[in-house]
Amino acid sequence: MKLTGSDIILECLLEQGVDTIFGYPGGSVLNIYDAIYKYRDKIRHIITAHEQHACHAADGYSRTTGKTGVVLATSGPGATNLITGIATAYMDSIPLVAITGNVGTSLLGLDSFQEVDICGITMPITKHNYIVKDVTKLADTIREAFYIANHGRKGPVLIDIPKDISAAVCEYERKKPKKIVFHNPDGINEQIKQAVTLIENAKKPFIYAGGGVVSCDACEELATLVEKVDAPISLSLMGQCAYDNTKKNYTGMLGMHGTKTSSLALSECDLFIVIGSRFSDRVICNPSTFAKGKKILHIEIDPAEIGKNIEPTYTVNGDIKYILAKLNSLLKNQSHQDWLEQIYSWQEEYPLTMKPIEDENEVLPCDVIRTLDKLTDGKAIITTEVGQHQMWAAQFYNFTEPRQFASSGGLGTMGYGLGAAMGSQVGNPDKKVINIAGDGSFYMNLQELSSLKKHNIPVIELVFSNSVLGMVRQWQRLFYDKHFSETTIERPTDFMKLAEAFGIKGITISTSDEIEPKLKEALECGEPCLVNVIINKDHNVLPMVPAGADVNEPIMEIEID
Repeated sequence: MKLTGSDIILECLLEQGVDTIFGYPGGSVLNIYDAIYKYRDKIRHIITAHEQHACHAADGYSRTTGKTGVVLATSGPGATNLITGIATAYMDSIPLVAITGNVGTSLLGLDSFQEVDICGITMPITKHNYIVKDVTKLADTIREAFYIANHGRKGPVLIDIPKDISAAVCEYERKKPKKIVFHNPDGINEQIKQAVTLIENAKKPFIYAGGGVVSCDACEELATLVEKVDAPISLSLMGQCAYDNTKKNYTGMLGMHGTKTSSLALSECDLFIVIGSRFSDRVICNPSTFAKGKKILHIEIDPAEIGKNIEPTYTVNGDIKYILAKLNSLLKNQSHQDWLEQIYSWQEEYPLTMKPIEDENEVLPCDVIRTLDKLTDGKAIITTEVGQHQMWAAQFYNFTEPRQFASSGGLGTMGYGLGAAMGSQVGNPDKKVINIAGDGSFYMNLQELSSLKKHNIPVIELVFSNSVLGMVRQWQRLFYDKHFSETTIERPTDFMKLAEAFGIKGITISTSDEIEPKLKEALECGEPCLVNVIINKDHNVLPMVPAGADVNEPIMEIEID
């Protein structure tokens, strides 16, 4: 049958199982939006207040559903407003298809109104990108984009479509999506057998898992492996929901803001098993001393990551879900009771805690997040912005299920969380979704409260308000002689009036005895809600390993005067 390019786009999205598009209309995508109007009973469109947050929403939708997120924007500034969102998805290996409109093909390269070379701009931050200049190639381009976004190490793909292509007519034939196959190079089974021998010879194995485990839907296989190896396990920020945090052998994060137990486990282990993690600088801190003298087994899908930052002793390069399943089938049940008892002893000796600074009744961030954890039975979807609150969320919320956590790990994007929460709630309508923010990040996306109200998306926006850029201030305190240069916000905004102006519920928590009843009120209200949590500006994220220091030497206390 003959269809316009715009109808072909929508038909191809339906082929791929897409049920939601996040976006913002404009001149170059008017044809596509006309098709969206016709297909509105088959595909939902969520308009945001800014294109960047449409991209973050598609990203959050992807992270928490396992599906491919789709975002649509017009040419020029509409397309460039997606860049931070695309880069965020790229750094964290999130499957995303960004569709942008452009000026007609005859106007390309002429500095036409709202023309920009978005393919050239996004080349370093996409797995692949396309500009479609022939409508007969449009359908196959869209299909290939979805395949590339999900094959191997996942990531974003961009398709730029000139306006005349979206209006042109050609023959369309519906096709089934190409099946994603395991990315397993030749010889992988031999690599796995050697890994089995390495694991079975270890006396003190320590497992460290990252976002790759979640991305490959291999959390069940990871849990089985941990049980078979009988080992302690740490998770990266991106891997927070890869393993049940309430399990006794979970040691917390590793690295700059990891636990003392995790750093001690690294220093004492004889085999460090790294699964689906890229050895970020925030984890290794000092590459010359990290895991020095330890045997390292690195299990990773992307060969470019193996040996890039830390040289492993042994590697298995391929699809993590396949590798873990194969390992589990070959491994004999191990026993490391003495090693685990040592881990439990460290956990008792070095718990994660926070103390009041001025008033015994002041609000401690750890109490807020632990109470949130209790009230949601550890089953809410948590998104975050970037800063101290992000680390507190990872430290104090006990994630128990896969795809519960969406946070900008690699790029560290302030303003990410509220858009991601919107996408997460749209993709998971039966779950509680809370975005944990600092007031610095909140000022970067607060306009999206209007989007929550417009679409009646019952996200809870929980803002830790301390009138400072807390994480940067923490660094200034430690390393810049307390020169708090431009990190004191003190914007005179009444957040409760702001909530009222956007038509959503507003709640303030200012004392510790208000934490539980007011969080319960927010969780039970069933509508978009802004919770303003007043905290002391001098609370810090601890432990903390200074940049370039040994991961085994974290700062455990910071003197406040």
